[in-house]
Amino acid sequence: MSLALYNTLSRQKETFTPSDPKRVTMYVCGPTVYSYAHIGNARPAVVFDVLYRVLSHLYPQVIYARNITDIDDRIIKASAEQNIAIEAITEKFTRIYQDDMVALGVLSPSIEPKATDTLPEMIAMIEGLIAAGHAYAAEGHVLFDVLSFADYGKLSKRNRDDLIAGARVEVAPYKKDPADFVLWKPSNDDQPGWDSPWGRGRPGWHLECSCMIEKHLGETIDIHGGGHDLIFPHHENEIAQSTCAHNGALYVRYWMHNGFVNVDKEKMSKSIGNVLLVHNLLETAPGEAIRFALLNAHYRQPLDWTDAGLAQAKKTLDGLYGALRRLADVEAATDVDVPEDFLATLEDDLNTPKAIAYLAGLAKDANTAESTAQKALVKAQLITCGALLGFLQQDPEAWFQSSSSVDVDEAKIEALIEERKDARANKDFAHSDAIRDELDAMGVAIEDTPDGTIWKVKD
Repeated sequence: MSLALYNTLSRQKETFTPSDPKRVTMYVCGPTVYSYAHIGNARPAVVFDVLYRVLSHLYPQVIYARNITDIDDRIIKASAEQNIAIEAITEKFTRIYQDDMVALGVLSPSIEPKATDTLPEMIAMIEGLIAAGHAYAAEGHVLFDVLSFADYGKLSKRNRDDLIAGARVEVAPYKKDPADFVLWKPSNDDQPGWDSPWGRGRPGWHLECSCMIEKHLGETIDIHGGGHDLIFPHHENEIAQSTCAHNGALYVRYWMHNGFVNVDKEKMSKSIGNVLLVHNLLETAPGEAIRFALLNAHYRQPLDWTDAGLAQAKKTLDGLYGALRRLADVEAATDVDVPEDFLATLEDDLNTPKAIAYLAGLAKDANTAESTAQKALVKAQLITCGALLGFLQQDPEAWFQSSSSVDVDEAKIEALIEERKDARANKDFAHSDAIRDELDAMGVAIEDTPDGTIWKVKD
């Protein structure tokens, strides 16, 4: 095995060596459940789903945790604005997020911990940090003392001035230093709160992930992932509090971050009105096409989302599924390993664009294969390789029907194809062409193959 991953901490690709090859651990920051997930939220879920699949192929056990943040000021605000219970907000959008990710082909993580289930661990970590001199209580708050951790800033590579500038939104008179961040804050009567040694309150956002990792995966984990926007301050703060809470023990061996998603070359913004919700996109395009579009660029690079890109993703998948449909009467070969050169593309820091190109090559081979043995092998390879990317696991006929937004009368289409077949047999080519034109007007494309005529709904 030669899996290489880009480590944000070292700013270079490194050979992946887990702490325990028999138990690989990975944690990815999940959603804050106060609204629908947008396409930028979906990118890490899809990217790290591919990594989860690759790791599961290479190692006997992978423990993958993706958290649910159900304590957050945005949730409190949404609850107040809608005049409904906080639990109603979090339960609704947790369910919607999970359903939307399933529609994108994202596997369920091994563990999906909630912040509300981790309060005792959070209070215990805060107490330990205070006792060790890394945190202090002030006016109902508890804050992490950034100056007590000499390595603060190493992940984000920010200097002292940048750290202070990044903290200005939270500058408060009770802080010893402007960069100090909140571990615990007080709650008023209208806000959710839990009893603690510092009064009724709730945890700071950064603390949640550290405690869920400690509780479910251990003090040191192999991989921690998330979007590029989380490097600072979220992941920087996680490192500080977890390292100090565990007497200097290494917190994460490999840090991985995916790039931003822009829309038509502009940053997604509510003010611009270009925020694309996954829930809405699924009404206009198949989840597998959305997933394909998200993986069509390397995960570390910014992704420019466009309607044309999504349409091309759908068209490319049509071609891949079309290759499988032509092999419908061939039984896929059994006991076929993932080709080494395909696996190598994913072992090279998840090079999904190159892996997708490899799939296209297999589809070409499928279309030109002559012997039954060749067809059986390439069919198995398409399905096996597709599975590592989360593609090509549907029945091809089901794909072509469900991926179309056009209502079709399948019985009528099949009848017209049969009528055209008879016309061609009788050399009535004028009638044959007329039927093709009628199908074209219905939005149906046909293709004559050695095994008969196949059809699909056009984009």
